[in-house]
Amino acid sequence: MLLFHRDLGGAGRPPLVVLHGLLGSSRNWQTAGRELAERYHVLALDLRNHGSSPHAAEMTFAAMADDVLAWLDAQGIERAVLMGHSMGGKVAMRIACRHAARVERLIAVDVAPRDYESPSLRRQLAAMQALPLAELRNRTDAEARLEAAVPDWALRKFLATNLAQDESGQWRWAVNLPVLAAELGALGKDSLRPDDRFEGPTLVIAGGKSRFVLPEDLPAIARHFPASRVETIPEAGHNPHMETRAALVRLVLAHDGAGA
Repeated sequence: MLLFHRDLGGAGRPPLVVLHGLLGSSRNWQTAGRELAERYHVLALDLRNHGSSPHAAEMTFAAMADDVLAWLDAQGIERAVLMGHSMGGKVAMRIACRHAARVERLIAVDVAPRDYESPSLRRQLAAMQALPLAELRNRTDAEARLEAAVPDWALRKFLATNLAQDESGQWRWAVNLPVLAAELGALGKDSLRPDDRFEGPTLVIAGGKSRFVLPEDLPAIARHFPASRVETIPEAGHNPHMETRAALVRLVLAHDGAGA
């Protein structure tokens, strides 16, 4: 599967490959990516069943990791700094542990190597699937119709970024909602085996207002990533690249590869 990517600048510099989270896409990283391009050649991917990348019935961490490795091969990139957010962070962690020679450094954004359950995400997916696409006038209309099931304004806007129009003007979901809904339980699982390890430098960026990286996750992080350090952005939630972009960019640019 040939993944779609956005080149966010910095050609000729060391490659930084960005993997988005569930229901996200490369477009969510455009502003942060362009700021990171002062040091890196920033390439943001759309994972399978998201954004402008192809759809497929299989939605596993193994398949997503293979997609990214095939994309690296197609681009002629032997080794890169790999940064992933949430689901993309799980994919990045798996690649780092299983294919360490391809990863210069690992950056995991608000995710830890453990299982997650998200009843609210199931409700969001159900609300998206129930949206009458044929009746929509624009994204604002879609956001209004989602309000009862998704009361958070910012979250509604985020979900609506997955809407696209075809040549006839008909609205459609760019994400493969049926597959994502069917595989949500599997996507919540840890992407690593107990013996998976990445010895290279690793930075975990946690949102202080999020519960995706907790104090009790620190032993597992240290076990899988012995050269890791964890940095918390106190005012960030689950999306530091959008909520506290400047702080995230500073941390990534300051990551010199030294372990904790």
